[in-house]
Amino acid sequence: MKIDFASSRQSTLGVEWELALVNAETGELASVASEVLRGVAARHPELNEDDEHPHIKQELLLNTVELVTGICETVAQAKADLSSSLAAVREVTDPMGVEIFCAGSHPFSPPQLQPVTDKARYAKLIDRTQWWGRQMVIYGVHVHVGLDSRDKVLPVLDGLVNYFPHFQALSASSPFWGGEDTGYASHRALMFQQLPTAGLPFQFSTWAEYESYVQDMFTTGVIDTLSEIRWDIRPVPNLGTIEMRICDGLATLEEVGAIAALTQCLVDEFSTTLDNGGTIPTMPPWHIQENKWRAARYGLDAIIILDAQGNEQLVTEHLLETLNRLEPVAAKLGCSDELADVEKIISRGAGYQRQRRVAAEHGGDLRAVVLDLVNQMRNGPTS
Repeated sequence: MKIDFASSRQSTLGVEWELALVNAETGELASVASEVLRGVAARHPELNEDDEHPHIKQELLLNTVELVTGICETVAQAKADLSSSLAAVREVTDPMGVEIFCAGSHPFSPPQLQPVTDKARYAKLIDRTQWWGRQMVIYGVHVHVGLDSRDKVLPVLDGLVNYFPHFQALSASSPFWGGEDTGYASHRALMFQQLPTAGLPFQFSTWAEYESYVQDMFTTGVIDTLSEIRWDIRPVPNLGTIEMRICDGLATLEEVGAIAALTQCLVDEFSTTLDNGGTIPTMPPWHIQENKWRAARYGLDAIIILDAQGNEQLVTEHLLETLNRLEPVAAKLGCSDELADVEKIISRGAGYQRQRRVAAEHGGDLRAVVLDLVNQMRNGPTS
């Protein structure tokens, strides 16, 4: 199988932000995405009745809408794009008594009671995955970064895998599941990998090996389309991007911008390394698997494995070193302010820490957690 990689400008950017719809009074998930999307479309007379809004999309669950940017040059442009789409959604949801929030999971709404969008591909997913598929009441943030050469894709994927625990720890925001504290910073990370072809990516030394893998997936009926390979980091050949899908849902536009900036800077740094004839180090798969588990369990308190030699460091310490190293890259890309916002997540606390703090302050009432997330989405981060 030959898989072409589309032409793309180096380090261009696209962001996808999955948002949960909730009842403004009870905080329960509200399965009103179809009404919201119809309302949004009605405000755009250029769209036909069955047309999908270019930046506001359906998702698996009827309690979810997804905001998708266009191709952006800078993180600031991506944030402005998302902000405009969010405002368009609010024009519809506010009169409905529906609020919006984003986290890796909803703290208490029963997962098995959430209806699925009526589309064949979603029905097929649920039919195949059964109980696990019905548990996928989860939300994430995906960041695409353009690559100017197919030959860079797999080495850059390897490079991003080294930073898997950094992204997981910064974004971890799913400590609660079905009303219980799971003990994990990111329950979503371990839930999502139960789907076929989801989880950590395989690592290939050549594009031909990747093509052979994809061919095997088609031949054995595992997938019908390339997009059904749902790795945490994956090539997207038709867009000419590498897609970072590690992150739990992020509560605020500021945090989305911070994660986008870190992704864009790392990919650009890796690309420059390759342009200069350098190589990107890799780690054994067992180190990578352990790092994912540690970050999902302990979040920003995770001690992570740094290299194939087994050296370890607190993830926040290594993050701060990484941010300092990436400052010149951020200046070049015009995202210095957004990259600096990563430090704010570290100092303020990641989503899982803030959720547990709010729950403790309200005697374990998880409705207060949802309302706090709603407030963050509307008004920005809380201290």
